[in-house]
Amino acid sequence: MSAITEELNEIFAIPPINELPPDVSGELQSICRLHSISPKELSYKWESYSMKMGSEQTTLDLPTARAFKKDLQEIVEREARSKSHLRSAERRGAYATPRNNAKGGDAFGMLDGITPIQRSTGGSNKRKAQLETPSAPKSSKADGMSSPSDGRSLPTRTDQNGIKSVAFVERQTPGQIIETLNGHLSAHEPPIAPHSEPRLKLTANTDLKKFRYRPMAMHLSEASEVLDDRIDGFQSLIQSHHNLDDLAFGNAAAQGTNQIVAVGRIASDSSEGKLNAASLVLEMSRRTGAGLRVPLKVESISHEFFPGQIVAVRGINASGDFFSVDEVLNTPLLSLAASQQSTIDSLNERLGVLEEEDHSVPSKALNVIMGSGPYTADDNLAFEPLTALCQKAEESCTDMLILTGPFLDTEHPLLASGDFDLPDDPSIEPDRATLVDAFRLLIAKPLQALAKAIPSITIVCVPSTRDVMNKHVSWPQDNLPGKKLGLPKQAKMVSNPVTVSINEIVVGISAQDVLYELRREEVVVGNKQGRESNLLARLPRHLIEQRHFFPLYPPVDRTLLPKPGTDEGVAVGMPMDVSYLKLGEWLEVRPDILIQPSALPQFAKVCLPISHIPVCFRTKAYQSCVAGRRECPRRQPRTIVEAEGRRDFCADDHLPEEADGAGEEGGKAGGP
Repeated sequence: MSAITEELNEIFAIPPINELPPDVSGELQSICRLHSISPKELSYKWESYSMKMGSEQTTLDLPTARAFKKDLQEIVEREARSKSHLRSAERRGAYATPRNNAKGGDAFGMLDGITPIQRSTGGSNKRKAQLETPSAPKSSKADGMSSPSDGRSLPTRTDQNGIKSVAFVERQTPGQIIETLNGHLSAHEPPIAPHSEPRLKLTANTDLKKFRYRPMAMHLSEASEVLDDRIDGFQSLIQSHHNLDDLAFGNAAAQGTNQIVAVGRIASDSSEGKLNAASLVLEMSRRTGAGLRVPLKVESISHEFFPGQIVAVRGINASGDFFSVDEVLNTPLLSLAASQQSTIDSLNERLGVLEEEDHSVPSKALNVIMGSGPYTADDNLAFEPLTALCQKAEESCTDMLILTGPFLDTEHPLLASGDFDLPDDPSIEPDRATLVDAFRLLIAKPLQALAKAIPSITIVCVPSTRDVMNKHVSWPQDNLPGKKLGLPKQAKMVSNPVTVSINEIVVGISAQDVLYELRREEVVVGNKQGRESNLLARLPRHLIEQRHFFPLYPPVDRTLLPKPGTDEGVAVGMPMDVSYLKLGEWLEVRPDILIQPSALPQFAKVCLPISHIPVCFRTKAYQSCVAGRRECPRRQPRTIVEAEGRRDFCADDHLPEEADGAGEEGGKAGGP
């Protein structure tokens, strides 16, 4: 018996057993050899593992020994990954890589532009090529705060989601217009000088104080009451809209031979898997259906369903086993906002438009630019898209800049690892720098420069659940703490979601990507006749009909969302606080414009009628930022003109001066 075996038996064998089984002893010896540790050190690791598993009396058998071995290996791998980040940062700053000297230049480029390049003959070049050691292909290693700018093209990269991308500075079609609404109107002409005072009046139609609730304190009783109240509220709307009697409504789970109308929430009969026509169930409130669920048979109808959707169905439950649906009743829509003639006149006067002037004068239009985070690529913290967006806003003398989060993204690999450097700033000690300092230097600094160049601009900042700066982690979400972040006075901090009035235009904004999750969870039953076949036009209609910024419930499992580049590799997802779900509802009027970031392809649609502009946030790896622009000319009363204003949706901030429209809505589409 070897010395290490005796020592293992002495430490790990529990009396009356004096020797470990041969297979267990072999596994422990293998661990000692792999990690170059003594049996005594192994005993310390075993005690730590036992405490982590929840019991100090863990039996040491063969399966447990193998699980112990696997756990130690995972710990070593995690430590190796963290150390590799630190070593790479040290190598970037401590060493300079000499350039290839094959073309006659000096090693470190010190004599570039001073000494002429000596050109050799073809024969000497051939001999030199034969004698040189083959070198590895050149690769650009930009640090965490810079991007390649030496003119060399980077190879196309593909992230873990399969999306090919190139560097922001090397994007092929900067400023390309993807789609234009009302293209028959002239494009905005920037004024000669910025306006002396703001030309818009910003009003919050949402009670921002209600968003200051305490997160992570949800009670099941409160959540169930909120879900039931939403069903009961829709039942009252359906009854009033269709002039139905109280006796027309019933419990869909109760057996009967009479046709009834049942109102409830669409759900799945299983907590796993995707919703389909066979797994549809209707969940009723406790007041109308005792909170029961009943399967739905929808073979005879054509409709779209998704989890959390509130529907009113007409049918019969003859057997008591399922509810056969004959019809899905239409949901009444909220009315559009209206303004008095005196209000319109005062707003036109603020814009500098006289009564006798043409209301479509481009120079008098209200210019609004929208952008969505993250505002930098995954491989750096240069925030080039944000800087370019601010430069475009300055060039066009923009009246309003709407920015939705995330600003400092928790899914950014560098921010998640903590392995990054901040720009040099004399007021910040590198060893004591915080994320607040990072926000001031990376986000607030370009916004301050923009506000200084255009004092009349209004900047609206909408947070995201992925923002590291916001302590309010659940949705609906409170606004960012603007005072300590160093933002200019022109920046207005609002909640997520929020409804605001820009002059007389009602705008709904949410930073949560509900469109992507709806596309994944939606199920379409029946034939294509009588329903919207365009997916991008159908998804916003669900939000309008449900009167909510996030009608999907429950949200998609975050493990099924696009994977970020962090070590964990799991998206933040939708941390919904169900007790305060009512804060995401549209209460009085439906917005004129709905702005929502999305990972779906860029588009701008008019739905029911409402202008929907999902500002895309696909800036992963080397992808470019996407921005939208809306121009609002002089308005007339809604009874005369229903919708007006040119809206451009562009691949990034560099917008062309003009774009020709096509079709009835002036749509112009193109690739990013």
